[in-house]
Amino acid sequence: MQNHCVVLDCPSGISDFQALFRFPRDPDRSQKWVEQCQRDDLKDKPAEQLYRYYRLCGKHFEASAFDSDAPGSVLKADAIPSVFDGPGQPQSGQTKDSETERRGRKRMKKATAEPVTETVQTVAEEDEEKKYLKTLLEVLLLLGEQSIPPLALSDGKDDGLKSSNFQALLEYRLNCGDEVLKKRFDSSKQDFFSNELDPLIAVCEQYVRGKVIEGVKQNGFFSLLTDEPIKISGEWCLPVFLRYVDQSKTRQERFAGFLTFEGDGDDLAEKLLSEMTDRWALDLSQCRGQAHGCSGTHYRKIKAFASKLVEKYPKAILTFRSTNPLNLSLANSMGVSGVQLVLSTFKQIESFFSQSPLLQVEFEHAISIFYPDKEDKAEELKKICQTSWTRRNDGFEVVLEVIEALLLCVDSVHDNEDMRWNDQVTHSALEISKALTDFEFIMALIVLKNVMALIQAFGKNLQGTAADVHSAAANLTAVLQSLKEISDNIDVYHDFFYDEAVSLAAAMEIPVKVPRFFLRKCQGEQGTTQEDGHYKEHLTVPVVKHVIYEMNDLFSQHHSKALGCMCLIPDIIEGKKSAQPDEESIQVFSDDIPNAGSLSAELHCWWVKWSKKGKGETFPSSLHDTLQLADVKFFPNVLAALRLVSILPTLALEDSSDVAFKRYRMYIENMPDSVKSKSLALLNINYDIGFDLDSMVEIYQKTYPERPEVS
Repeated sequence: MQNHCVVLDCPSGISDFQALFRFPRDPDRSQKWVEQCQRDDLKDKPAEQLYRYYRLCGKHFEASAFDSDAPGSVLKADAIPSVFDGPGQPQSGQTKDSETERRGRKRMKKATAEPVTETVQTVAEEDEEKKYLKTLLEVLLLLGEQSIPPLALSDGKDDGLKSSNFQALLEYRLNCGDEVLKKRFDSSKQDFFSNELDPLIAVCEQYVRGKVIEGVKQNGFFSLLTDEPIKISGEWCLPVFLRYVDQSKTRQERFAGFLTFEGDGDDLAEKLLSEMTDRWALDLSQCRGQAHGCSGTHYRKIKAFASKLVEKYPKAILTFRSTNPLNLSLANSMGVSGVQLVLSTFKQIESFFSQSPLLQVEFEHAISIFYPDKEDKAEELKKICQTSWTRRNDGFEVVLEVIEALLLCVDSVHDNEDMRWNDQVTHSALEISKALTDFEFIMALIVLKNVMALIQAFGKNLQGTAADVHSAAANLTAVLQSLKEISDNIDVYHDFFYDEAVSLAAAMEIPVKVPRFFLRKCQGEQGTTQEDGHYKEHLTVPVVKHVIYEMNDLFSQHHSKALGCMCLIPDIIEGKKSAQPDEESIQVFSDDIPNAGSLSAELHCWWVKWSKKGKGETFPSSLHDTLQLADVKFFPNVLAALRLVSILPTLALEDSSDVAFKRYRMYIENMPDSVKSKSLALLNINYDIGFDLDSMVEIYQKTYPERPEVS
């Protein structure tokens, strides 16, 4: 609500007090007022919003517009403003004689002397409403920051314990003497404050996303990242993150919110793109990279979305996302039953050992039993298994090294001879034991171990230092060639894998057989299914094909060259001892750098600057340190290329910047499903974005102009 006149350059309400009048509620008269004021920006606003939040002072009305019989200063029902002194404003008021103007001004001066007027009373009421909304927002922001659900958990029973956390905090402030809340509170209405919650949450979501998108727009290019879809309030939702380089030349990643992930194929892809561009106002033409952490049943949907994004915005290259090891990312995207059995068992193992530290002690004891003569190896494995060992780059290899000890551990827990474990723990142990003694699990684990071994060093380097990433980019061709070698000689390699699996199964006393579900499906068909042939057709071949396809898709020529731009980092230039800059890699950004014509000369100067290191001198060895160089601004093409490389999802973020995804995981893992909220997750994860309560109140009042005032 404005407490000054809407006419531009009018001092009323600022340096010259005049009585202020509401715009009429009648739409036709309201538009006439807007036209007379020459405020084109108000033409599209509804009459009710103009009535509630905008004012016109009395000096813009002729004396004849006032009701002479009414006490104080009261306009006639058909009054239209016509007196304007500013340039370009209607001048009809100047046709009246000076005596008429004096009478009008005299009447308005008299109105200011009235002890109580409708205008002054309205201004006070709406100031109170603003304070009231600020109080509600303060409490909601506090709950969001602390990850406390505004609405309490409920089992649906009417037991008299349904007061929400939001309501409880406001009632506490009310009992402590908050005068603003006292004036608004109606004790006769149950959950009075909670009824305000939905519009407030919507305003918070709009404000936070607006700030995130604004930060992206201010800094140009960005990358779009998604994670595994989750269910919130009964519908699948896709979490979206945006990565960019800010004004301080620091890499940032922000959570932008959830997209509804219901539907299939092109329709879903179009809907997702439309929501980002139309509702979020995100300029996808500035997107220079995309990465997705999707698996299982959602894999095809997210692939369709990625393809549609590249189709419409070709520069949004598909890349690998650094939050997961490459081997697990590739395995998660496979629709092969044996692979999914391995991954689901990994999750069960991780959950099992999180139930009690005594289980870890039991496991370490089992490791010692299987490595009695190799204490160093046993200690190394124990140390590894104290971490998230199933998520390592060499996770498949580690599991094979401890699988017999693991089976001994879970069998011992399930037997529970000394009654140390509860039913939940023993049941979990039984489920893991069943999976470990399934030959399909053994075969899939060995195939994954051997195929992923070819990309293990490559994947580890991608999550390492800048020099490691540069080395990975240089070795990509060799990795792809090794995978092709397996594909070209699949019969030979499958025999190796199968023999290794049979040997391990024999040691663990596991029968070699085809999965039961496959035998049921093939009942009635002629001939018998050979185990060797089954696992080749349904496991080894699909795994190898999928890994080759994904590696070529995630590490395209464009992406490989972009990673090659790590050669711009001074420490890498000095380490290569090369006098010739790698201009071919930087040319991948030729459309996005300021002056491609001067690139060669600029790169030569940059190489000369960093090719020799003085005694005791250290050169920047990371993207962050290179971007912070004071003189990088004198190399505009280099600076632009460094900023573009920095937003690639393939590259791990510095700890100070890698907070959005960690906060997201904490919210999803710790918040009960029944109170998860798309809007409040956005607020919680971005609680450090900086909140302006005045701006939030303004959004509220513009979004809900028809909201009834509470008295």
